[in-house]
Parts: sequence; structure tokens; C-alpha cells
Amino acid sequence: MPLVSLSGSRWTLVFGTLLVCALIFELDAQEQRGRSRTTLKQSKTKPAKATSKGPRAAATKPKTKAALAQAQAVLTQVLNRGKFKKVGETISVQTGDTLELRCRGKPVQWAIPPYLEEDDDGRLRIVQHERYGALTLVNTTGADTGEYTCYPMYCEDTDCRKEYNKAVKVFVFFPDPQELFVPSSDYYEVIQLRTNWPTVLPCQVTSPEAEVTLHREFPPVEVAVDRTEISFDVKKGFTIHRPRPYHAGALYCVASLGALRQSSTKYMLIYVNYPMSPPAPVILASSSSVTVGENLRVSCTVMGEHNVAVDFTWEYPGQQIGRPPYTQENVSPASGGAAMQHSQSVLLVDEVRDVDQGTYTCTAHNLQGAKSVSTTIKVIPKAKPKKP
Repeated sequence: MPLVSLSGSRWTLVFGTLLVCALIFELDAQEQRGRSRTTLKQSKTKPAKATSKGPRAAATKPKTKAALAQAQAVLTQVLNRGKFKKVGETISVQTGDTLELRCRGKPVQWAIPPYLEEDDDGRLRIVQHERYGALTLVNTTGADTGEYTCYPMYCEDTDCRKEYNKAVKVFVFFPDPQELFVPSSDYYEVIQLRTNWPTVLPCQVTSPEAEVTLHREFPPVEVAVDRTEISFDVKKGFTIHRPRPYHAGALYCVASLGALRQSSTKYMLIYVNYPMSPPAPVILASSSSVTVGENLRVSCTVMGEHNVAVDFTWEYPGQQIGRPPYTQENVSPASGGAAMQHSQSVLLVDEVRDVDQGTYTCTAHNLQGAKSVSTTIKVIPKAKPKKP
């Protein structure tokens, strides 16, 4: 073998060279292992840092006041023996029993049916405790039927306001074995049928179990409820969604429960053709400059919907001294066949005087509002006749 035949000095040199190489390889391996440990340590540290800013940390962030207030808006009913029940949209309480509601919040404010607002005979008690508001109504009757609402309050120092978007409400029925309808002091109730707004006949029953129908007084007939043109909600009554002239007249509701059958207050429905918007008058004078002694004519015109009444009022300089101009008003169909009409008021001032100079203002009114327009008139002195 060639290696065995080496002399002693050469063997020593070869052995030393191999030892140095082995040492270099070992140092390189240690350095590589050190780098691996450092990289591993960094990879473990970075995710932990990222987690401190991630969604988990956001979830532990303290809640805002608004979030706390919203979480506190909870309405419960206190039952017998200290039991609590979270209320839904409606609940029923037998007449004569006690209604007790609690609304979590600090503080809260209550809204109650109109009958209780007018006179509760000392039966209603509202108390604000440290963490909730309590409403207690004793000796209940069918007339107490209605909506009960709790409003959480947002307070800054001594200034508090209702948070309407966080209100919680419940409709409470008080079934009365003798009264199917919530009592009313009016025999007739007049309701406008507005063309641009649904009409509600508030024949409110005291029991959600009652069957309710709608009737016309003359001719005596039951009115069809198709849930599209007319619908019924046990918490509201009947709603006429698109009022028309044929809905006008005297109507009433009939409720049936078991062997009991009763009629409601009568509703006198009056059809009113409401305009879509306030009028837009245009004013025009016969002349912007008038000589003393001449006649002045100022017109105010409105283009509006057919059969929609428009009223006019005027303000003019002569009012200061009681000068009485007179007006002419007329209504005529608009040309073109559209369902529109011209309404016009003309202010006539005979034999203009100096006092008639100034601003003339016309205000047009309809059921949706009013708008004013003005024009200015200059009065020119009458020229003096030339001397001969």
C-alpha cells in the first residue's frame, strides 16, 4: 500500500493535515448549528409579536360606552316568585294582574300608551335603580293595552338624551272578558284618507286571540281584506295602504271571541287628494314701472296636480295705510291632456299712488306646505303739464 510505505516524517505531516481538516469541518458544523438555532428562535419570536396586534388582541380591547349601552338594553318581565322572562314582541297579562317590566340600563326612560299618559289613577310606578329601570302597573284593565318602550339614555354630565336606535319595546295585551276593544271616549273618529300616505283604522283589541273584521256602515257590507290593498295587524288595526276615493265613508270593526261579539268606534274616512309637493308659484307684474294714476296688475300662478286646492295670500305696500286692492282667482285645466291644472290669483291696484311703490309678495299654500315669491314695483310721478 502506498500510505504504509511513507517515512515517519511524511506520515506525521499527513496525519497533521487530516487533523486540521477535521477541526475545520467541526467548527463549520458548530457555526451552522448555531445559525439554525438563531433562525429557529427568531421564527418563534415573530409570530408571538404579530399575535399581540392580531384579532385576538383586538377582542380583548375594552368595550366602548356605546357598545356597553347597547348590550345593556334588555327588557324582561318579572313573574311570580321572583322569576324573570325576556319578553318578545308581545305578551299577555290578565286584567287585574300586575305588570312589572325591567329594563337594564343606567338610566332609562319609558314611553307608555296614551291612556296611561292622560290618567293612570296612581296605578303606575316607574323607578330607576342603580342598574335598571322598573315599571310597575297594578289593577290593570283592557284600556292599558298598548306598546311599552324603554329608551336607554346617553348622559354627559347633567345632559341626557334618548338613544332611539337602542330602544326596546313590547306590546302588552290585557284580555278583558267583557271588552274586546280598547275603550274609546269618541263615538265617531274622523280620519283623513291621504293619497300619499297609508291610513290606519286603530281598532285595537285587548286580546290577540280575537278575530277582527272590517265593515262599512252604508251600504252595510263587510270590507274585503286582501293583505295588499288593506291589511290587518293585531297590534295596529287595519291599514289602507293606497287610499282611494271609494274608501271614504263610515267604517267600523267587529271583534269576535268565543260567544262574545262587539263593534268598535266608527271611523269617518274623508278622502283628501294630497299633493306630492308644496306649490311653486310664479309672479308676474303688468309692468315694473307704473305712473301715478295708472292701473297695476300682478299675477301669481301655480301649475299643480288636478283637484289639488291652492290658496293664495298677498303682501303689498298699500297694506300699511289700509289701501284695499282686490283679487281675482281662477282654476283651469292645463293644456296637453295631463292631469294638471293652473291655479291663479291676480292682484289689481287701480289708480296707483306713490304709496303703492315697493315689494309685492305672493304666498301659495297647499296641504304639503307653502312658498313665496316677490317682485318690486316702481311708481313714477305723473308728469306736470307744460305751461303755455
